Amino acid sequence: MFERLDKETAFIRDTSVEAVHVDNTKLADRVFLTAFDDEGRVVSGDTLYNDEPDQRLEVASEFDHDFTHMEVPPGSDLEKVVAREDGWVVNMEVVREYDVVDDRRKTQRAVVLAHLPDLMKRGEARGFLLGQDEPDEEADAE
Repeated sequence: MFERLDKETAFIRDTSVEAVHVDNTKLADRVFLTAFDDEGRVVSGDTLYNDEPDQRLEVASEFDHDFTHMEVPPGSDLEKVVAREDGWVVNMEVVREYDVVDDRRKTQRAVVLAHLPDLMKRGEARGFLLGQDEPDEEADAE
């Protein structure tokens, strides 16, 4: 989702866009996007086409307006779209703060931790260190 929004739209770069409604339910070959400002007014729209039969624009729950507790202005165009429940509303502030590298590290770490007991049972892991992902700069300075 992040890559398609970044490469195929201007919504990530346009800081006036606070939310994007993703309607991927009407047609299988395209996704309709509607951008909203901080007052919940429609500011622009776009359509992304799915070139492959299995290609879709799925929204990860951590970007969803409900999950992020994004405020939806009462009586706004955005509130009307949310009430229709025909797609997702993406909190663009969270998308802009998203760090792909950090997300991959967290996912890799979670996978290793999930498999660690099995690795230890099979003797493939005998010890491990749990610590920071990045070197401690203060410790390096000492």
